[in-house]
Amino acid sequence: MAIVGIVPAAGSGERLGTDGPKAFAACAGRPLLEWSLDVLETVCDRVVVAVPAGYEHGADRVRGAASRSASVREALRAAPEATVAVVHDAARPLVSRVLVQRCLDMLAAGGCDAAVAASPMSDTVKEAGNDGTVVRTLPRAGLWSVQTPQVFDAAALHRALGVDDAVLAAATDDSSLVEAAGGVVRLVEAPPENLKVTSTVDLALAEALLGDRELRAAARG
Repeated sequence: MAIVGIVPAAGSGERLGTDGPKAFAACAGRPLLEWSLDVLETVCDRVVVAVPAGYEHGADRVRGAASRSASVREALRAAPEATVAVVHDAARPLVSRVLVQRCLDMLAAGGCDAAVAASPMSDTVKEAGNDGTVVRTLPRAGLWSVQTPQVFDAAALHRALGVDDAVLAAATDDSSLVEAAGGVVRLVEAPPENLKVTSTVDLALAEALLGDRELRAAARG
């Protein structure tokens, strides 16, 4: 079995307000991307990163595509040996080895094509029209907010990504493509700190949590 990490890191970072790509923005003294790589490299046999044009220097860096899922497709193509693909967003720097391993274990147990990190919805969710008028309130029970890591049978992910670029561009995550292809996806509950850095507020919170984690690690020796 070959476990390959796939990190789509070609996003522009416009919402974060950075001068360059979001994955390379400073977070607690390091590029945001490096926090995820530290964890993935302890679990995966290899990690391939899809980066913006001009950032392809170094091993296992491939040029990203116009959409997130298309970038995942490019990175997966660069690792034909993969039997298991661990897809993780560079914008989630607080991922833990424990969470990745739990997703891997869920996939290995059989009966599914993907095991994805997620958290149960805690907020009330409403559907609204274009003018902001509420159409209905959705029952919260059974609703989950999907995150990464997302661990796939690599063959199933290959098949799911074999659609045209317009479909890939419309996908909000890769597990939805596997669902659409008839695959079975199971959820693995993630801890609250597995947040995604989208705004400056998220970045400040991530830096505080990472700093605390580093202090606790140093105290343990």
